[in-house]
Amino acid sequence: MRQPTRTAMDAVLHRLLNRWHAALSLPRQSPSSWYRARLLEELRELRSSTTTLSRLSETADVFFSISRARYDGFPVRTLPPFSLARHGVPMVYMVAKFTLRWAFYRTAARLCGAKEWKGVREVINPAKDHKLGEVSARHSIDPDKFRSTGSMLRRVWPLLP
Repeated sequence: MRQPTRTAMDAVLHRLLNRWHAALSLPRQSPSSWYRARLLEELRELRSSTTTLSRLSETADVFFSISRARYDGFPVRTLPPFSLARHGVPMVYMVAKFTLRWAFYRTAARLCGAKEWKGVREVINPAKDHKLGEVSARHSIDPDKFRSTGSMLRRVWPLLP
């Protein structure tokens, strides 16, 4: 059986990532320099990572920054040509990591009784209470209730570093 060409594999990957980003429906950031700054920050963190897990996590963050910028219309860099052996695990990790975070915030908002819980579209790391406070402020959710709910939810929610 003939293997798909690299270009064909890349096209399939981009379509899948675009569908995933559409499902996450994260708000566009402004100014457009935010995307470049985020990518540079993630590249610095990748270079300084020392363990296998931290390299995997930071690689996923770099891929996320690149694919999100492209999806939002600010292509700061292209993803490397897709290789299943080299990029398959980081891509799967990326999708799991950010989808779990997105679902975490929506679940926390719903448990807090937020009327607009479906409008909560966040993927920042919820490991720290101040991040929960930032999200609650952006979505007009009672901060104390959201922090309390988030702290309880973190005990059982599978979050990836």
